[in-house]
Amino acid sequence: MIAAIAAVSANGMLGLENWLPWDIPEELAYFERTVAGAALVVGRLTYESMPEVPPDTFVISSRDDWVPRTGCRRESSVETALLAALATGKAVFVIGGASVYRAAWPYCQRFYLTRIEREFSGDTLFPQEIPLHEWQVLDERVETYLERKSAQPVRCRFLCYAQKSPRKPGRP
Repeated sequence: MIAAIAAVSANGMLGLENWLPWDIPEELAYFERTVAGAALVVGRLTYESMPEVPPDTFVISSRDDWVPRTGCRRESSVETALLAALATGKAVFVIGGASVYRAAWPYCQRFYLTRIEREFSGDTLFPQEIPLHEWQVLDERVETYLERKSAQPVRCRFLCYAQKSPRKPGRP
């Protein structure tokens, strides 16, 4: 199965300086639990911002001379990264950034999206062209956590969407 996972603020922000615009440890822990043991597909800038990266992480970079950490592999496109990740036999998660979500969504069976119900400043917007409004909502729960930068409570809506007929990588 190919899935994507992301978090987005009320004003559509996904990132700030290749990381998250907010500091909500429980939301980050949800991300880590959800992707544990999976093969990951990620863009180079997002990958470089991550302090730890598990093996079987497939990093999309057009730079032939770029070398990822041990256990990770560089791929030149989202589709080749998805095919390589699928070949591991593990579940596959697309974890960002915005251009990777934009290219990968047609292949995703599931999209795990945390909607953070507050506006945050950022420099990267969630791609508007991903038609999640057309996908089925399989699961939804709401939690309130303390956002540590502002010391204010914030509601997080955890959603799992399903796409009816995702495209298969390697097929037109």
